[in-house]
Amino acid sequence: MGMAVVNDKSVVIMGLGYVGLPLAYEAQMAGLEVTGFDIDHEVVRRLKSGASHVDDISDGHIRDMVEAGFRATSDPTVIREADVVVICVPTPLSVSGGPDLSYVEDSVGLVSSSLRKGHLVILESTTYPGTTEELLVPGLEKSGLQVGVDFQVAFSPERIDPGNQAFGIANTPKVVGGFDQASTSRAAQFYERFVKEVVRSKGPREAELAKLIENTYRHVNIALMNELVKFCHELNIDLWDSIRCSATKPFGYEAFFPGPGVGGHCIPIDPNYLSHRIRTHLGQPFRFIELAQEINDSMPTYVARRAQELLNDEGKAVKGAEVLLLGVTYKANVADQRESPARDVALALEGLGARVHFNDPYIAKWSINDRVYHSQNPVTEAADSSDLIILLQAHREYLEMDEWPTGVPILDTRGVLAAPSVHSL
Repeated sequence: MGMAVVNDKSVVIMGLGYVGLPLAYEAQMAGLEVTGFDIDHEVVRRLKSGASHVDDISDGHIRDMVEAGFRATSDPTVIREADVVVICVPTPLSVSGGPDLSYVEDSVGLVSSSLRKGHLVILESTTYPGTTEELLVPGLEKSGLQVGVDFQVAFSPERIDPGNQAFGIANTPKVVGGFDQASTSRAAQFYERFVKEVVRSKGPREAELAKLIENTYRHVNIALMNELVKFCHELNIDLWDSIRCSATKPFGYEAFFPGPGVGGHCIPIDPNYLSHRIRTHLGQPFRFIELAQEINDSMPTYVARRAQELLNDEGKAVKGAEVLLLGVTYKANVADQRESPARDVALALEGLGARVHFNDPYIAKWSINDRVYHSQNPVTEAADSSDLIILLQAHREYLEMDEWPTGVPILDTRGVLAAPSVHSL
């Protein structure tokens, strides 16, 4: 027999990164009593001082949260007093290619040691279908309490899109799948306090898979364009113009674009959770995902090869050439560098003997292995002293530049520039 739905007022959010901190903000501003837990003491210290470490949450947002009662801590004893616990910790890839669930496991251990009757525990970390039932529930039941009787569990995949000015937590539909119907209803009611639309799935596995479908869809379609751009270069076809024309069709088509590779924590990571799960549990490859991964992983090397070709056209060798990379974050107009393909582009160019420099208006320093690069400012001076410029990220600052050097070739990997010296992928 399920528990009665309660009016949840307090929540502990475990993990205060790109997912947890925006969630904490929306919940706090909706009137909930929010405590943010993170094992990183520096993150906690910064938040207590009113400083944010996440692009989409400003220092002003943090001050508003604190004024409304938000508190940050590294003390796990706060878990016991909350009505709801939401786990928003990272799930990077492991050496085997599957999800590294160590952060989730550690979080479950902390929650289990403080679990009490009446708790609702929600997992938001992206992972393979089955994690909620196979890892979260057994870990929590080590407390001696029983799911569906003493406490409730649900999975609700995060849909954070850093830098997106149009869609945030409040107006992006929230998928919720509970261990049982009562868990689904309670988790849905919790999110409805600060999310306009909540979508209830059949169960946690369906919710877990929904997240992977979203990013696998993007992964595969980007790979299609990345393979096509290579052929279009050989066939002397402007792929971006073809995409522009295709996008005029008002039905049955969504535009995807080629680029120097894929970055962030979603597209290069999430589909692997699905392919790894299918390979390990069914003994079969997920060929679409694996092929897409192979194609997208090849793009940094392709960019370096195109750079070498452009330098050859100028009568210059790539060895010793001064190459300026513009935009090394994984996404436009944010400082997030997670899984950015710029790193592999730089390594490929340096492997050919090029001298690599970078400019990025959002970061001052960029580390690759043991080497630290410093952003070359101003960009116009750095460009004038370069043999080749490669636009890797379409930051608004680059799109708003009035003049580009006319004597320096520019490799535009995003198809957004119109200067005379610009060459596309």
